[in-house]
Amino acid sequence: MDRDAQIDWLIQELTNVRRALDEALQENARLKERICELERKEKKDSHNSGLPPSSDRFARRPRSGRERSGKRPGGQSGHQGQTLLQRHDPDQIVVHRPTHCTHCAFDLRLAPASRTTRRHVLDLPSQPLQVTEHQIQQVVCPGCGALCQAHFPTGVSAPVQYGPSLQALAVYLSHVQLLPYARVSQVLEDLFDHRLSVATIEGFVIRAHRRLEPVEAALKEALVTQEVVHQDETGLYVQGKRHWVHVVSTPQLTHYAHHPKRGREALEAIGIAARLQGLSMHDGWSSYWTYGKGHALCNVHHLRELTFFAEEEHHLWASEMKVLLLLMRELVAQAKAQGWKAFPEHMQTILIEHYQQILEQGYQSVPAPPLARPGKRGKPKQHPARNLLDRLHTHADAVLAFMRDFRVPFDNNLAERDLRMLKVQQKISGCFRSVHGADAFCRVRSYASTMRKQGHHLLSALQTVLAGSPLFPSFS
Repeated sequence: MDRDAQIDWLIQELTNVRRALDEALQENARLKERICELERKEKKDSHNSGLPPSSDRFARRPRSGRERSGKRPGGQSGHQGQTLLQRHDPDQIVVHRPTHCTHCAFDLRLAPASRTTRRHVLDLPSQPLQVTEHQIQQVVCPGCGALCQAHFPTGVSAPVQYGPSLQALAVYLSHVQLLPYARVSQVLEDLFDHRLSVATIEGFVIRAHRRLEPVEAALKEALVTQEVVHQDETGLYVQGKRHWVHVVSTPQLTHYAHHPKRGREALEAIGIAARLQGLSMHDGWSSYWTYGKGHALCNVHHLRELTFFAEEEHHLWASEMKVLLLLMRELVAQAKAQGWKAFPEHMQTILIEHYQQILEQGYQSVPAPPLARPGKRGKPKQHPARNLLDRLHTHADAVLAFMRDFRVPFDNNLAERDLRMLKVQQKISGCFRSVHGADAFCRVRSYASTMRKQGHHLLSALQTVLAGSPLFPSFS
C-alpha cells in the first residue's frame, strides 16, 4: 500500500472513530438522562408528588404536608362537651321496686314509693321486623243503600311489599356504606331475621335512581350558576372497561357522572362544565381550561412538586416558592377571619412581585434545553423543574386566584374528597357489571353527598325518595 492510500485509510478510520465516539457520547447522554429520570421516580412518593399513599414503596413514612397545630391530642380546654342525656319520653318504662322489707320482711307491694331514681338504656328494638296490615272495609249506606269502600294508602299496591324505611336502609347500605348487594342481604337478615334477595335490593336501587331524576336535573342547573365550583375526575371500571367519573361540587352540592372518555367529549355530554357561569377550580387537566368564566389551580399539587425539587434536587427557588405560597395561604386565612373580601391593591402587588422574582430565579437556575438539531421532530425535552416553572408562569393568575379573591379556595381538596369514596367502592366491589348500575350509583351518590353536606338525616331523606316524594336539597 502506497503512502497516499495509507493516508486515505487512516483518514477513513479516524472518521469512523469520530462517528462512533459521537454516537457513544449521545448514547451516554441519553443513558444519563434516563438514569436521572429513574432516580427521580424512585424519590417520589405521596408527600412530594401526586402519587397516592398506597403507592409508597419504602418503609420510610413520608412527612405530611399538614402543619402542626401545637395542640395536644384529645379534647381541648374549654370545648363544648357532649354526653348522653336522658329523654323526657322514653318508649318503655320498667319499674323496679322492693317487695319486702330487708329488715323486718314487711310486705311493701302496696306501700307508696317515697323516691324514684331513673336510668335510661338506649338499645335496638327487640322485634326484628314490623309488619303492618292494611284493611279496607265496605259499608252499606243506611240512607241510600249504596255500597261504600275505603282505599288503600298511596304506595300500598301489592298483597305483600316492603316499606320505604326498609328499602331506604338497603339503598343506604349499598350506595352510601358501599356494601355489595350480597353483604347487604346478609346484614339485613342478621338484623331483622328476614333475608332479601339480591334482585330485590337491586330493584330498590333502580326505583331510587328513577325517582331521583328530577332532583339530579335541578342539581345540575344549580351547579351551573355557582360562583366557584370544584372539578376533578378519577378512573372507574364498567363492564371491564375503563370509564371516568367526573365530579362537579361545592361545599353544599355534589354531582357525579361517568363517561367512557376523560376529556371534552365527556364534559360536553354531562352538560355542566360547558355552561358554567362562575370560576372553575381544578388540577390543570387541559379540558377544563375550555370552560368557565375563570380558573383556579390546586396549589396542593404545586406544593408537592415544589417539595420534591426542594428536598431531593435542592432547588433553592422551589423552597422559596413553597414558603411564599404557604405564607399567602396564612395571610388569606387571617384576613378572612377579620372579615376581608380581598387584599388591598398594594399588598397584592408586593406579593405578586415576590412571586415573579422567585420565578426569574428559578429560570436562571434551571436552563432551557438546547435547540433541537435539524431533522429531529418535536420539541426538545426539558427538565421537569422547568415544566413546573412554565406552568407557574403561564397560569400565574390561576395559581394566585385564591389571593386575589377570597371566595376562591387554596386547593381542590373538596373535589378530591368527594371522589375518595368512589375509589373505596372499586376496591370493595370491583367494576360495575352494567352501565345502568354505574348510572344509578352516580345519581344516588350525588343525592347522598349533597344531602349530607346540607346536614339532612340521610336515611330519612332516602325514605322520602323510596316513598315516591323525594326531599329536594336547597339550591340557594
